[in-house]
Amino acid sequence: MTSIRVAIVGLGKIARDQHIPAIAGTEGIELAAIASRNASIEGIAHFATLDQLLADARDIDAVALCTPPQVRQTQAAAALRAGKHVLLEKPPGATVSELGPLVAAARQTGRTLFATWHSRFAPAVEPARSFLAGRQIKSVVVEWKEDVRVWHPGQAWIWEPGGLGVFDPGINALSILTRILPRPFFLIRAELCFPRNRAAPIAADLAFSDDTGMAIRAEFDWRRTGPQTWDIRVESDAGRLTLSSGGSRLVHDDRTLVDEKQAEYRGIYRRFVELIASGVSDVDLSPLVHVADAFMLGRRREVEPFIED
Repeated sequence: MTSIRVAIVGLGKIARDQHIPAIAGTEGIELAAIASRNASIEGIAHFATLDQLLADARDIDAVALCTPPQVRQTQAAAALRAGKHVLLEKPPGATVSELGPLVAAARQTGRTLFATWHSRFAPAVEPARSFLAGRQIKSVVVEWKEDVRVWHPGQAWIWEPGGLGVFDPGINALSILTRILPRPFFLIRAELCFPRNRAAPIAADLAFSDDTGMAIRAEFDWRRTGPQTWDIRVESDAGRLTLSSGGSRLVHDDRTLVDEKQAEYRGIYRRFVELIASGVSDVDLSPLVHVADAFMLGRRREVEPFIED
């Protein structure tokens, strides 16, 4: 099979750190172009804008949109109209409703639309899903706490409406929960902490439940210094299951079930190749729906201004 020729749109930190190495390590796909106003890669065709790429690079099969979520709907729509398959970094967009027209456009053009949730490809996620299938879940506690200065240096878009603030990492936890828990759950309470100088939250305290009344508590915080925390603890009728390190480690009570190096983005690109070969799309919006609910239901509390060092 001929390799899929993909172009990355938006050559920022996530594209350099994750997408480019993952494409290089995935059979059936190759990096053929970059669209970025301010950056390029030696030896790779470069275009200043997506519109220029779509007009001049007719041999491109797909685009991976690594731009801020506020602009992705317009970009994805243009790429689908041009007959390209589209991969969306997480979150797939700034709103839930903007994804519906893209799903319809992908169907009409016969192209693949893939809304990625990279944390679902962490090595412990599927084993956790299998372990919890059919179990009685008693409670869930999520701690997702990291230093925004380390992971998002100088990225002003995350603090603007649609950038999601602390939900940019927090949605990773929600993407895991919506994958591993055997029943759907819904938000019942939210408190969002907004710095006085920012338009998006820096912390969130959330409570969820399901139709059995099971309690889920999630704390997201961008003010953590020192060791970072990405943990999910599930109490079940079979004991405690703990996913740590963002889903790379799984422990049942005191027994380690999984402890592997992360390779999430290779999983994403393998899935993208499979979807294109099968002629189907994959767009699950459940993590983004929970974030939208938090903004709708959440009580807003102002905290000290956030200033990057």
